[in-house]
Amino acid sequence: MKKPALFALFFALSSIAIAQKKTDRPNIVFIMADDLGYGDLGAYGQQIIETKHLDALAKEGMRFDNFYAGTSVCAPSRAALMTGQHTGHTPVRGNKELEPEGQLPLADSVQTIAMLLQKAGYATGAFGKWGLGMVDTYGSPRSKGFDEFYGYNCQRQSHRYYPTHLWHNQERIELEGNGLLAKGQYAPELIQEKALEFIDHNKDRPFFLYVPTVLPHAELSGPDDQFYEQYANKFEEKAHKGNDYGPKATIPGYASVAKPRLRTPVW
Repeated sequence: MKKPALFALFFALSSIAIAQKKTDRPNIVFIMADDLGYGDLGAYGQQIIETKHLDALAKEGMRFDNFYAGTSVCAPSRAALMTGQHTGHTPVRGNKELEPEGQLPLADSVQTIAMLLQKAGYATGAFGKWGLGMVDTYGSPRSKGFDEFYGYNCQRQSHRYYPTHLWHNQERIELEGNGLLAKGQYAPELIQEKALEFIDHNKDRPFFLYVPTVLPHAELSGPDDQFYEQYANKFEEKAHKGNDYGPKATIPGYASVAKPRLRTPVW
């Protein structure tokens, strides 16, 4: 997976947060959007697709005009973010796949920003795509400082918006009606619901919410909802023929999309 763009809505360094009194400590929300370009948001000059919610956050919070992903692909970029290390030092330097599911895990000795904030009394949650170690390894979200995780552990699995399963901490959650045969449950929506629940459950204490969303990375396949209708005839389109859901579907594939430009998610 390529070029994960980082969009910081509000981010305080752990050293600052730890130094403040408990009652004064800010909540920290960090959204990392897969393949979202710098100019894809209205706050940074995009004028075609409405991104009013993120634009509002940018207006009311902090904007970063000189902010870079750690590297050009998923796992090492996430490792750089979590550890604060340059990719020449972080132990994860590529998208190395481990069978049957997952990526090369962060080692037991590696400390993350979530671990520091957890020690400082923060509730910590990650909702989206992890890619730094399966649930039974030292690199799992729970082992690296997150009280709660919900989403795709493996970045290969996240190539599908209607995957066979997601993970909730150590538990594999089977998604009924999916199974690569059909589009049943839309994973980005399930993940968003869990992230909002985390905020509700921890609203009375400082929290660190990390949202490594898979959107808008391909497969650009989503529900025919009000956002689809809003842009249904707005663009000139060229249909994409892909690896469709059904008996011959494979996990890494992307489904066919009649209107790929339209299917880029609206924020």
